Amino acid sequence: MPYTIEIVKGDITRADTEAIVNAANNHFWMGSGVAGAIKAAGGEIIEKEAVKKGPVMPGEAVHSTAGTLPYKVVIHAAVMGQDLRTSDKYIRQATISCLNIAEKLDIKSLAFPAFGTGVGGFPMKACAHIMIDAVIAYSDLSRKIERVQFCLFEEHGYTVFKDMLAKKENPN
Repeated sequence: MPYTIEIVKGDITRADTEAIVNAANNHFWMGSGVAGAIKAAGGEIIEKEAVKKGPVMPGEAVHSTAGTLPYKVVIHAAVMGQDLRTSDKYIRQATISCLNIAEKLDIKSLAFPAFGTGVGGFPMKACAHIMIDAVIAYSDLSRKIERVQFCLFEEHGYTVFKDMLAKKENPN
């Protein structure tokens, strides 16, 4: 069942979805960036639960409570190891791992940040290409997910993801 893909500019902790995704390291410590914002908005319990499920290999994902946030869960994607470096492989694998968790938990909608583009230093355009391709490819396998959102905090990321999705939907 193909699902809707949306690009939204805003704060992921305010996404109108059933779950949100955290771009994490493989130990799931929540410091700055998206992780810091999620922890600040939802409470330390999110980090405590996630850390208990780590470490995992980069590219894998786990889920935790959403604390005081209004979501069913927070899905934590291990986009990098302790060296804080990511790759196209880790970003693709982590995206698919998050979608697998959403399917398993009967999540109908989830919001992703741009993986690895903060601390990981991964180029925004390459990230948009990888993540959107993975989400599009997964849509044929999906049975539960109805809507996938990319929630970008800054204008640059929002524009890059919006343009990339438009290219994928209208390749000519």
